[in-house]
Amino acid sequence: MLVLVADQFESSGLDGLKQAGCEVVYDAQLGDETLVAALKHSQADVLVVRSTKVTAEMMDQGPLAVIVRAGAGYNTIDVKAASARGIYVSNCPGRNAVAVAELAVGLLLSLDRRLPDAVADLRAGKWSKKEFSKAAGLKGRTLALLGYGNIGREVAVRARAFGMHLSIWSRHLAGTAVDLPALGLDSGPHDLSVRLAASPEDAVDGCDALSIHLALAPETRGLVNAALLARLKEGAFVINTSRAEIVDQDALEAAARTRGLRAALDVFRGEPEGGAAAFSDPIVGVPNVYGTPHIGASTEQAQEAIAAETVRIVRTFKDTGKVPNVVNLATRTPATCRLIVRHRDRPGVLAHVFDQLRAAAINVQETENVIFAGAEAAVARINLDGRPSDAALALIASGHPDVLSVQLVTI
Repeated sequence: MLVLVADQFESSGLDGLKQAGCEVVYDAQLGDETLVAALKHSQADVLVVRSTKVTAEMMDQGPLAVIVRAGAGYNTIDVKAASARGIYVSNCPGRNAVAVAELAVGLLLSLDRRLPDAVADLRAGKWSKKEFSKAAGLKGRTLALLGYGNIGREVAVRARAFGMHLSIWSRHLAGTAVDLPALGLDSGPHDLSVRLAASPEDAVDGCDALSIHLALAPETRGLVNAALLARLKEGAFVINTSRAEIVDQDALEAAARTRGLRAALDVFRGEPEGGAAAFSDPIVGVPNVYGTPHIGASTEQAQEAIAAETVRIVRTFKDTGKVPNVVNLATRTPATCRLIVRHRDRPGVLAHVFDQLRAAAINVQETENVIFAGAEAAVARINLDGRPSDAALALIASGHPDVLSVQLVTI
């Protein structure tokens, strides 16, 4: 199995892929036309990327079967095109959660104590103790979390350690009761509140700080807009380490200028794709906005964990044909009914069944063949996108001596 790694990748991961018996081609500079050419030349079975874009054209260059995003998101991969070609898209969820959470909390502290400004003054030869002694502190203040996946949970644990109240909104938790163990939190001090909000607006209403941990989707694009920002306290903090498109950056800039909101961003609209490039955006010139160059997941610990997970995904596919963490399998197929065939475990029985279904122009969506003890008999469960006629069922039942019974159920 040939694995093409087309992005920066830990040496431990490259070694792990080789130890798994894979042939590895590694070129961190590949992208666009050069990646198209590399896929055509290498005829890779597996492609591993981080931030490199993967297009439909790239998928058509050879026998590519699996694309692994060595990270949590997968918005740089044309998942629809992969699905149409039967290519698995897999990722490494949760492996960089601690790293991103640590940066988010670091940015939160920086906003409160204005650490970058204090350092800048010191480097400029200014001793501004009086100015930078003005900080409210985090204890007793309320942090709103939009999104409560792996990263949101890690931020919550750390915010609780600073004595902060939490106001949480998640599409998966809306309407549920607060259960601290289920949220990954201990009971902590009794005076620390945790609230599950019914909506994003409810979550941020009157809060001192907001940290965003949502995946980019049609329903989250532009979610943090002017109306939502207006619900925060004047002078509140906004931290975004998720995706730039979730925040209306113009609205955030306006709120920073007019309402004293302080923002810390690790992601920006139109940010460069490479590791080093010129960058300019009006929002970084606002005095109470801090920024980092999309480094949330970039700790050695996180990259080692992601490399190990990538190796596990590829090894599992190589050894079993199964792919962990797949993001593009259908949750529900077009199947409308299930054909259940009890049969003797003999060659040609299922071929007979499928021949009759093909003649009836009925497509098989999913199939499972379970063997009984002794391997003398089996039962096949076959999900279909249409209902066979009585005549077709009769042909399946009587057309082969090893078919024992046929049953059709609606699903």
